[in-house]
Amino acid sequence: MAALLALAGALGWGVGDFLGGIASRRLAVLTVLVISQTVGLVAVYLWVALTGDAFPGLGELLPAAAGGVAALVGLAALYRGFALGAMGIVAPISAASPIVPLAVDAAQGKVPSGVQWLGVALVLTGIVVLSRESSEDGRGRVAAGAGLAVVAALGFGLFFVGIDAGSDESAAWAVAAARTASVPVAVLAALVTATALTAPRRLLPLVAAVGVFDTGANVFVAAATTRGAVGVVAVLSSLYPVTTIVLARLVLKERLGAAKRVGGSVALAGAALVAAG
Repeated sequence: MAALLALAGALGWGVGDFLGGIASRRLAVLTVLVISQTVGLVAVYLWVALTGDAFPGLGELLPAAAGGVAALVGLAALYRGFALGAMGIVAPISAASPIVPLAVDAAQGKVPSGVQWLGVALVLTGIVVLSRESSEDGRGRVAAGAGLAVVAALGFGLFFVGIDAGSDESAAWAVAAARTASVPVAVLAALVTATALTAPRRLLPLVAAVGVFDTGANVFVAAATTRGAVGVVAVLSSLYPVTTIVLARLVLKERLGAAKRVGGSVALAGAALVAAG
């Protein structure tokens, strides 16, 4: 059951990221974030009500709230990266997020395993392959969206750190705290930059679906961690970019060269090893 829930979470994140990328090619990224995060906030509090978990206290939830803001930055970078570059390049790089919790553990004296060090090496190798492109003058250049994908990976990694620290009492309340913190930040950023807070009616279902899939994925993964080994859940849920890549290939007809496909596979394999360690 845990494996199925984790795979459902990976599928939800992958679909949500793809839809977010599509929406960000038609709307401002902040508009997409404000609407999708608000929809997700409503869904998260519905989840909290269904669980019946007691409120753990503000102090317990502060790390999760900080993680929510980090995730917002990560999503903004990811969606903008999708708008500028190929999803098949940006998505696998963003999957490097497990390296961040690994680094936090290492700073606290928890020595990474040999498998995790191998995973880090594979992730970095995959990122280098994915990030480099040949320009017309023959010189190498950074692929469009690759830098933003690295920012996304950092944001998602910090989100996992915050959620882990803030979910000791209740996973549902931790996710709610994360989303409660992210929505006002997104709205404030939109107001400061004079970005529209609404979308054309024809695009509202698309943007709302981003929030539904993202929140649904959070619910599935959180539920999976209560029913099985966290290592297995982490590995399976870290495969979310596969869905995004497949959808980009089927819907957008994205084509990547052999080297990029290998680089993406190596990066994803490395992320899985880091999460499994």
